Amino acid sequence: MSDESTSAPATGAAGSARQTRGLRADLRATVPEFLVAALLTAGVFVFLYFRMRAGRADTTAVMPFLADPAEFWMYLLSQAFGWTGLLWAYLTVVLGLLTSGPGPRLPWGSARLERLHRTSSLCAIVLMLAHAVLFLAELVRDAADKAWPARIFGALVETFVPGGYTSGTGALAIPIGQAGLYLAMLLGLTFYLRNRIGPRTWRILHRTVIISYALSIWHTLLYGTNVWYSGWPRTVLWAIQIPIVVLLLIRLFRPARRGERLPAKDAPTKGRQPRISRATRIAGRIATALLLPILVWVIVSGQDGGRPREEPSSVTHQHD
Repeated sequence: MSDESTSAPATGAAGSARQTRGLRADLRATVPEFLVAALLTAGVFVFLYFRMRAGRADTTAVMPFLADPAEFWMYLLSQAFGWTGLLWAYLTVVLGLLTSGPGPRLPWGSARLERLHRTSSLCAIVLMLAHAVLFLAELVRDAADKAWPARIFGALVETFVPGGYTSGTGALAIPIGQAGLYLAMLLGLTFYLRNRIGPRTWRILHRTVIISYALSIWHTLLYGTNVWYSGWPRTVLWAIQIPIVVLLLIRLFRPARRGERLPAKDAPTKGRQPRISRATRIAGRIATALLLPILVWVIVSGQDGGRPREEPSSVTHQHD
């Protein structure tokens, strides 16, 4: 959500009631957007299904025992929801940076842009949850030799409890994905509680939304079998982060909120907070600016962190 959405919030019980109504209205507005996302997810699923059936999927190169898409359709559907969830998270971050920075002159108003930012955020959360729930369902199916209570409990722990999944690359990738999901839910839903927690507290929390997105990308790079190996699909995933970094830099150098602009060196200060704030903002700008040459180097060099294809899949990955 953009910081500008809280410029003049209502207070007290009336403000909380208004925000509750706002959540209901945004949920209704999310329905057509989610239908579009569901259709896109179905398209991704069909693409992955027939690619796996033809024996051309990287997923089966990583995990040969998943060669029958009819048997492992839940895993494929989880992958499809994961990709659309990542796309909607990308759109949410872009819209948030546009509304909280100077932004280009667009044919529609800022209020409509902020509304779209909110609905895309809610849609991304639903897609990410669907990704996790289908992964859980696949784990339940895989544990057919256990009693139902043990199957469900074990799958819940492995899917939603950090450290519960201990197999292969997932021992690190799954907790990273869980952190991205939980942070996205926290930041997305606390927008509707900002009168209770205070607009200032909410804005401080909301600035960490980029961390949630970064965790989702990290999770995908570590665990996404469609981008498991080095090559153009993985490199493209790196490349599309350049617009995010550029927009973030613009946001840091030219924030829409006057209070977030870097104070001049000779500006009057009270206590140590302005100096700390100035140092923090400068450090954030430098760190973000350093990401650009790193991304360019990854794209130009092709050193995208993927596994070489000649590496045995039985060593690189395990799936229980």
